[in-house]
Amino acid sequence: MNEDSPCPICDGSGWEITGEGEHLRAVRCRCYLKKRTAKLRQEARIPKRYQHCTLNNFKTLKNKHLQAAKFMANKFVKEYPNVDMGILFMGPCGVGKTHLAVGIIRELIENKGAPCLFYDFRDLLRDIQDSYNPVSESSEMSVLAPVLRTEVLLLDELGARRPTEWVKETINHILNSRYNDKKNTIITSNFLDNPEEKDQYPLEQRIGSRLRSRLYEMCRTVPIDAEDHRKYRKQPEFI
Repeated sequence: MNEDSPCPICDGSGWEITGEGEHLRAVRCRCYLKKRTAKLRQEARIPKRYQHCTLNNFKTLKNKHLQAAKFMANKFVKEYPNVDMGILFMGPCGVGKTHLAVGIIRELIENKGAPCLFYDFRDLLRDIQDSYNPVSESSEMSVLAPVLRTEVLLLDELGARRPTEWVKETINHILNSRYNDKKNTIITSNFLDNPEEKDQYPLEQRIGSRLRSRLYEMCRTVPIDAEDHRKYRKQPEFI
């Protein structure tokens, strides 16, 4: 069937009539659901690097922390939208935090029809700062509105860049608004609450105590202690 041709089931209306006699009812046609899912995937802004990530292809490698993290991710998806808290995945680089987080929003998009949005923390800070108007001392709502309104926000690499005081206030505003509106947020961070290494910064020092306190209310903290899987990737051979 040509993609431009109307659906043979609903004739382009987006509704399929099922049942017989007095029990006829209209339900959303599969073509509509397929188009909606494709639209939600595009609007989620998942980077190409992570578009292959699913919960099914996340490998736990018999590591109890990875197993627990995957269990929490699957539990969140299964219970959604009847969940009252998001998830904060915390752990060192390369343990699969972003993979799990992307796997969650992909499941929500494809199986629950939930609008989701991926934002790298550094990109969000840059976009907020680039849209800052010094006269009104505010940021363009074109940047903030999708972040505030999306049903599920994935905020990746929280703390990767230390924000200015003004940006801290803006991030606090975003997360407070989402918390008050009961919108879920999935967060990843390489910064721990109590790092073992003396030269590592705790998350609270990177984002401020007020924001860290809010996250305790917004998200279940899921620590992941595992080796950096990137170390064991097969390197290309050069001739």
